[in-house]
Amino acid sequence: MELERAEGNMQLSEGKAGKADPSLAREQAIEAARSAGVLGNSNGRVSSGFDSANGTGGGTIGTGRYGTLGHGSGTGAGFGVSGFGPGGGGGGLRGRSAGPSADEVSAEVYKDYGKNAWTDAAADHLSTFAADVDTASYTITRRKLTEGTLPPREAVRVEELVNYFKYTYAQPASGQPFSVAMDLAPSPFSAERHILRVGVSSKPISIRERKPAHLVFLVDVSGSMYSPDKLPLAKRSLRILVDNLHDGDTVAMVTYAGRTRVVLPPTGVDQRGRILAAIEDLSASGSTAMGDGIKLAYAQAAKRLTPDSISRVIVLSDGDANVGSTKHEEILKTIEGNVKQGVTLSTIGFGMGNYKDELMEQLANKGNGNNFYIDGLSAAKRVFQEQLGATLEVVAKDVKLQVDFDPAQVKRYRLIGYENRNVRDQDFRDDKVDAGEIGAGHQVTALYELELSDARRASTAPIVTARVRHKAPLGDTATEAAVPLGATAIAPSFQQANTDLRFAFAVAAFADVLRGGADAKDWDLAAIKTIAAAAANGSADRKELVGLIDRAITLRTRTARNP
Repeated sequence: MELERAEGNMQLSEGKAGKADPSLAREQAIEAARSAGVLGNSNGRVSSGFDSANGTGGGTIGTGRYGTLGHGSGTGAGFGVSGFGPGGGGGGLRGRSAGPSADEVSAEVYKDYGKNAWTDAAADHLSTFAADVDTASYTITRRKLTEGTLPPREAVRVEELVNYFKYTYAQPASGQPFSVAMDLAPSPFSAERHILRVGVSSKPISIRERKPAHLVFLVDVSGSMYSPDKLPLAKRSLRILVDNLHDGDTVAMVTYAGRTRVVLPPTGVDQRGRILAAIEDLSASGSTAMGDGIKLAYAQAAKRLTPDSISRVIVLSDGDANVGSTKHEEILKTIEGNVKQGVTLSTIGFGMGNYKDELMEQLANKGNGNNFYIDGLSAAKRVFQEQLGATLEVVAKDVKLQVDFDPAQVKRYRLIGYENRNVRDQDFRDDKVDAGEIGAGHQVTALYELELSDARRASTAPIVTARVRHKAPLGDTATEAAVPLGATAIAPSFQQANTDLRFAFAVAAFADVLRGGADAKDWDLAAIKTIAAAAANGSADRKELVGLIDRAITLRTRTARNP
């Protein structure tokens, strides 16, 4: 019956006529095949398939129970799903005789930014990077491990795993947007090394304290958003967000597929029923004109742009842009121009199979917003309910951190993560250089490995000085603060170090192992799990990480046995 339903879904009238949008036909075939069990992780073989519109299946793409995802031939040739009996050709892509390859079916895109190398402090005593509070990499990693696979190494960004978790930092001083803290402890893995934690934290605000928010939901309704973990989950996420808005907030909604359109003009939340009805009415079809959608969304955002309110575009997509201004550079230029006017942009990712992580991360980076990935309702509630103030309201922009190591006391150091946030040392005080943004209640945590010199025992100078430079949300002039760390702040042992430092290092170490870091190749996941468990302190989020490390241990062991 599952196969029959999948075949029925493919009997599109335009597909039979051979006139369907090729991308739509292909995307819907793939999703129908997934739901029918044609694609999946059961038993099968990988081969090409050739179907006729009224024949039998001839091959398996991926693995599955019933039969084939292939191409039809003859009238209405296109993607079809066939079983062991009469087939069900349909769709509308002509001229090929084989089914899509496994690479075509799974076309996720992640970018490898490399790994920070060890740096000799005598040659370069400054480490400079932009603040980053994105967490998409954590939820992508969680989804992969939960589904029984190790995440692609390129998908693991250490800082995004570390910053997923909350730590105990002091509240900012009166009149200051954030506080800065540092602590240092011996490494649990090497007697010659120490672990440095640098933390920046802003003051959280309640829903009632934040400024009025004028939001534009830019929703990808293309065929690639067809599956339950994409558009249906995006709609449920938006309902959570709307339920947590308050009087004075407005919502507009723009959709994009083969074409773009405004489905809801700016509407006050006092008309919540109208907003929710527009969300409920969304459905997936067509190709993906992301660039045109972004332009139209910014046009709607400009209508409500005021200095005393929040104006933000929220993109909900799998990042797959295949029509119109699809080049990353063109889309990023559009965003850059609008950011200068005061409209920020955040990206919310959904789904797997064709997820474009690199584009979604770059859009949020250029848009002075955040990049999140939603793998379920709990993640949606975290972003759009529990942390809504931080998600929406920026309290400091172009935030840069510069960590200054005393060469007389520090031999060398390495920053664990932030590879795609590196800033040239000479650009730290160049206020024209773009950096990161911090929202209300956000925390930025960075971990370093250090090798200290014996000379530090006789020195009274700070081992490390952390400097933070930022601008006000609508300001052009930056201010700077500096915090020193002396030798007396070093914990006697790792076990006696601050609990948050120990847990943050466990997260960073876990991520470094998953991404294949050279310095982490001998680190034992079981030992990392023990560190994380000892520092979990009853937190549900921290216990979840312990469980994910356990899954990774099992998967790595299985992979080692079956290379």
